[in-house]
Amino acid sequence: MSLVDPPVAALALVIGVDIGNSTTEACIADVGDGEVGRLASSLTRTTGVKGTPDNTTGAVTAVRRALEATGRPAGDLATVLLNEATPVISGLAMETITETIITESTMIGHNPDTPGGDGLGVGMTVSLDDLTTVEEEVPVVVVVGAGADFDDVAHALNTAGERGVDVVAAVLHGDDAVLVVNRLTRRIPVVDEVSAVDRVPLGMLAAVEVAAPGRTIRTLSDSYGLASTFDLDAEQTRQVSPVARALSGNRSAVVVRTPAGDVTDRRIPVGTLTLSGAGRSLDVGVDEGADAIMEAIGRVAPLDDVHGEAGTHVGGMLAKVRDTMTDVTGQPASEIRIRDVLAVDTLVPAVVRGGLAGEVSRENAVALAAMVRTSRSRMQAVADALSDELGCETIIGGVEGEVAVRGALTTPGTSVPIAIIDMGGGSTDAALLDRDGTVSAVHVAGAGELVTKLIDSELGLEDRDAAESVKRHPLAKVESFFHIRHEDGTVQFFSDPLPPHVFAKVVTVTPEGLAAVPVRGPLEEVRRVRREAKRRVFVVNALRALAQVAPQGSLRLLGSVVLLGGSALDFEIPGMVADALAPYGVVCGIGNVHGTEGPRNAVAAGLVDAHAGMVAGPAPEKLQRRAAAS
Repeated sequence: MSLVDPPVAALALVIGVDIGNSTTEACIADVGDGEVGRLASSLTRTTGVKGTPDNTTGAVTAVRRALEATGRPAGDLATVLLNEATPVISGLAMETITETIITESTMIGHNPDTPGGDGLGVGMTVSLDDLTTVEEEVPVVVVVGAGADFDDVAHALNTAGERGVDVVAAVLHGDDAVLVVNRLTRRIPVVDEVSAVDRVPLGMLAAVEVAAPGRTIRTLSDSYGLASTFDLDAEQTRQVSPVARALSGNRSAVVVRTPAGDVTDRRIPVGTLTLSGAGRSLDVGVDEGADAIMEAIGRVAPLDDVHGEAGTHVGGMLAKVRDTMTDVTGQPASEIRIRDVLAVDTLVPAVVRGGLAGEVSRENAVALAAMVRTSRSRMQAVADALSDELGCETIIGGVEGEVAVRGALTTPGTSVPIAIIDMGGGSTDAALLDRDGTVSAVHVAGAGELVTKLIDSELGLEDRDAAESVKRHPLAKVESFFHIRHEDGTVQFFSDPLPPHVFAKVVTVTPEGLAAVPVRGPLEEVRRVRREAKRRVFVVNALRALAQVAPQGSLRLLGSVVLLGGSALDFEIPGMVADALAPYGVVCGIGNVHGTEGPRNAVAAGLVDAHAGMVAGPAPEKLQRRAAAS
C-alpha cells in the first residue's frame, strides 16, 4: 500500500479594485490556501460618478494595467473584487444672499497694482477736455479717457492748478498713474487702469482714495467713512454698506455718488433643511449656520434622508443632487436617499450690482456636502460589465471602510486593535477593527472635492484648476526675477530669471514649476483660506467619524489611527489631523500598505485579503477565524 501526498492547492489570480471619487486603484495577487502573494498595483482616474455603471471603463483600465505590470494574460484572471462604492456630491448653499443694486453710489474699486500719489480727494467729476471751463477754487476729480498721453495729462492738470482750479484727484483709463503724479506740481491721489472709465458719470460728487505702499484705504472702505464723505443719514449709510465691504482691503478706490436713483435689497431665502432619522424629523434653517446644522444632524443620527425647502437655495441644491443621481443611475428621485451631510461655514464673494469694475462683497455662506446612497444593483451593473469585458467572475467584495482596515494592517508597525481614516475626494471613511475581529465602519460626506470648492469660492478664483493647485501645493511670493520667498519664510534664489507673468505674484510651487494664483490678496490670506478649508473638512470629519466607531464613542479609547487615501499624501493634512488627535493620546500616522504603497491601495489590498479569508499582519488566531467567517 503506497502513500499518496495530498494535492497542493492551486493559486488563483485575484484582483481587488477600489473605485473612488477621483481615482480607481487595483491590487493583483496570487491567492491560495489562505495566503496572499501580492504581485503589483495600479492607479487610474475614475470614469463617471462613483458607484455608477460609467465606472466600468476606469475599472477595466486599472485591471489591465495591473496585469501588464505582472506580465500575466487576462485569461489567467480568476476573480475581480469590487468595493461597494457610494457616490458623494457636494454643493454650495448660500446662508445670506443679498443682491444689492447700487444706483445712488456708483463704485470703482479697481485696485490697480500701481496707483499714484496718496490721500483722499473729494470733488465733482469733470472730463479732461472740460477742465479748461471749470471755475476757480472748485474741487474737481478729473476723468481721463482712453488714449491720453501721460505728459499731456500732467500738463493739463498743472495748468488748471495754476489757474486756481482745485484739482483734488484723477481717474485714468491707462496705467500711467505714477508717470502722471511724478510730473505734477501738487501731489494728488490718482487711480488708473479703470477700463470702464467711459461709464463714470460726470458732474457728480466723487471721492478718490489712494493708500501709501503697503497699506490699504481707510475712509472709503468704512461705512461711516462713506457717510462722513458724502453726508449720508443713517438709512443711506445702511444701504451703501456693501460699497464699504466691497472696497475693504484695497489700496485704491473711487466712489461716485449720483443724486437720483435708489438702493434696492432683494433677499433670496436660503431655506430650511428637514432632517429625518431615529424615528423623527427636525427642521433647521441654513441661515443658523453650520454648527446648528451639524448639532441637529447629531440629534437624529443615523440619518435616513434630508430634504430642502422648495423654492429656496438649499432646496434647489439638494434637488440638483437627486436629479444628478437620477441621470447617472436611472433610479427615480423619490428612491434616492441622502444619508449624510457635512455643513461648513464659509464666505463667498457676491457681485455688487451697480459697480463699474466687478466689485464684490463677501457674504456668509454654508457649504454642504451631501452623501447619496444608491442601490446595490448599480454596482452590480458595474460587476456584470466587468465580467463580460474580462471574461472572469466579478464579485462586490465589501464596504470600503471594512476592507480598508484590513489593508491598513499591512502597514509595518501596526496591529489590532486598529482604526483608520480613509480620506478621499468626496467622502471620509472611518473603521475600527477590534481584537475579536469585529469591524465597525462609518461613511461620512465631505473630503478633498469640498475643500477645493471652499478655496475656489472664498478666494473668488472661479478656476477649479487654480483652486486644486492651491490645495495641493505650498505657496510662495515672487519678490524679484531671481528669488522667491516661501510661505515658511525661507528664500530661494534662481540663476535664470523667472517668467515675467509670475513677477510680484503669489504662486504655488508645483513639480512642474511656479504657477501664478489669480488673487490680489497677500500670501498669508491665501494660506489661511487653504488651511481653514482643510481644517473645517478633514479635521472635523476625522473627529466626527472616529467618534462614531470608537468604543463608547470616546476617542481616548482608540490606540492608533492610520491615515489612508489620496488626501493622506497632502503636505499638511496628516499633520493637522494628528495634532487634533494628540490631546486624546492617539498614535496617528500615514499608512504604508504592504510597506511599499504608502496610504493608497488599502481598499484594493483589503478586498484581496478578505477574499483569501485572512487578515494580513500580526493578529490572533481567533481574529483570523472571525475574518474568514465574515
